[in-house]
Amino acid sequence: MSDFIGGPLPLWAEILTAVFAVLGAAFAAIGSFGLVRLPTFFRRIHAPTLGATLGVWCMTLATIVYFSVQGLSLFLHAALIALFIALTAPVTTIFLMRAALFRERQKGGDVPPA
Repeated sequence: MSDFIGGPLPLWAEILTAVFAVLGAAFAAIGSFGLVRLPTFFRRIHAPTLGATLGVWCMTLATIVYFSVQGLSLFLHAALIALFIALTAPVTTIFLMRAALFRERQKGGDVPPA
C-alpha cells in the first residue's frame, strides 16, 4: 500500500523543489567545468569535490521537500545519501591528493617537501 497522495504539489513546494534541483545541477555543472578548465591536477581536484558535495546537498533538499509534501510526512531517507557523500568525497579527495603528491615527488616535480 502506498503512502503517497497522487495529486499535484502546492505551488510553493513546486517552486522550492525546482530551485533546489536547479541549484544542485548548477553546482554539479560548475564543478565539472572546473575539472575541465583548471590547468593542473592539484588545482583541478577541488572543483568537482566541492561541486559534487554542494550539488548533492541541494538535490537532497529538493527530494526531501518533494516527498515530504507529497506524502504528508517528513521524508528523511534521502539525507542518508547526502551523509554518505559528505563522508566519502573528502576522504577520496585526500587519497587522490596524496597519491598525486607521491607521484610528483618521484618524478621530481615542483611540490612541497615531505
